[in-house]
Amino acid sequence: MSPIQHGIRTLGVLGAGQMGLGIAFVSALRARVPVLLYDKSPEQVTKGLAFMDKLLEKDVGKGRIRSEDAKDARGRVTAVSELEGLRDVDMAVEAVSESLPLKQSIFKSLAAALRPDAILATNTSSISITKIAASAIPAGLSAASEQGKQSAGRVVGLHFFNPVPVMKLVELISAIQTSPETLDRARSFAAACGKEVTTSKDVPGFVSNALLMPFINEAIMHLEKGIATREDIDTTLKLGMNHPMGPLQLADFIGLDTCLAIQQTLYEGTGDSKYRPSVLLERMVDAQFYGKKSGKGFYEY
Repeated sequence: MSPIQHGIRTLGVLGAGQMGLGIAFVSALRARVPVLLYDKSPEQVTKGLAFMDKLLEKDVGKGRIRSEDAKDARGRVTAVSELEGLRDVDMAVEAVSESLPLKQSIFKSLAAALRPDAILATNTSSISITKIAASAIPAGLSAASEQGKQSAGRVVGLHFFNPVPVMKLVELISAIQTSPETLDRARSFAAACGKEVTTSKDVPGFVSNALLMPFINEAIMHLEKGIATREDIDTTLKLGMNHPMGPLQLADFIGLDTCLAIQQTLYEGTGDSKYRPSVLLERMVDAQFYGKKSGKGFYEY
């Protein structure tokens, strides 16, 4: 897909964790655009880039890509040490923790630092895009002013799925303020990354997590009540419903802290008791048993 269609000649990615690194990976390898990678932790950047090297090496070893393609993709990714280093990108994708105050702070800074025509995308999996977009309006300006509309209008939800290099879907979410041009360019860029794109209204959890998280939460409640063991719960869903992995194992891979944050967003955003997080899920997070990334969740790793 030609850069003219989405207009992204340089991409900025905020967050060098698993999601941010994955977005940088597909953008450099599939969309073939230069990527500037920023994280406040230099150690995380080093760790992320080392992981990218392993992913590229694995793809070459399995014959998925040529060694020349891997070298070119790696050469397109550059780490920057300051947020201001992203000032000339055509689009920035934020991929940090699921915290509204954190994302609002980031988008306020991005709106001030980047060109006024740059797209500001968030990889949030549950938080209101409209609330995030409002934080991009410069201080002292009205949301109804022309400049306020333009600044908020360049914000869009671009929800990649984990692991990004493998999962084929991107969920596209429009804020109330998002302009049609921003939405079209974001859709085109996701397609250039080799993804299928679905759309959702800006509701808590969008489509994906509004359906998935109550399912996972209900499985945790079954475990909490002693209805079945973790193995029997997961095996029932894998063999009975042909799911690739059971809900408890999936929760471990997503991260129990992330699952809890999304479930809380659903509960607080709707006021519906059916979204109340399981007590066991809350206690697992209290114990810092986050799943695969911490070495222990419902299973041990």
